Amino acid sequence: MTDPTLTSAQKAQAINFDRGQYGTFAEIGAGQEVARWFFRVGGASGTVAKSMSAYDMAVSDAIYGPSQRYVSEDRLRHMLDHEYGLLDQRLAPERGADTRFFVYANTVAARSFSRQQDGQGWMGIRFQTASGRPPSDLVLHVRLLDKDNLKQQEAVG
Repeated sequence: MTDPTLTSAQKAQAINFDRGQYGTFAEIGAGQEVARWFFRVGGASGTVAKSMSAYDMAVSDAIYGPSQRYVSEDRLRHMLDHEYGLLDQRLAPERGADTRFFVYANTVAARSFSRQQDGQGWMGIRFQTASGRPPSDLVLHVRLLDKDNLKQQEAVG
């Protein structure tokens, strides 16, 4: 017997309907498709504390600190640290006993008119497996092999 493959919409909806999870989406560059799924399928108010995109480099530096490379593991880890710290500081006193917090972050460079090479990026999630537990991190480097910018963005989402 084979397991059915869930669509992006089905995955986002399943997470949205799990009221024990609550978190932040922080996306830079071409990675802005992920949070969109959570809003698109409905029920995001119970899952999404904040969604943001620091697309401009100066804005990104003001939030996460200066970086030599914007699409890098170092930038991603700064994003995870900053956003999880805010979530913990602002929401843990009120919701921490019965909520599993998460931060999903990515920084992605896709193919563009001026950049005709394969896209690449870093994405990661910091998450709690149980309320009040220390978080775990999952960090991935991705290569986007589609030849079209839009397809690269959709692949991330």
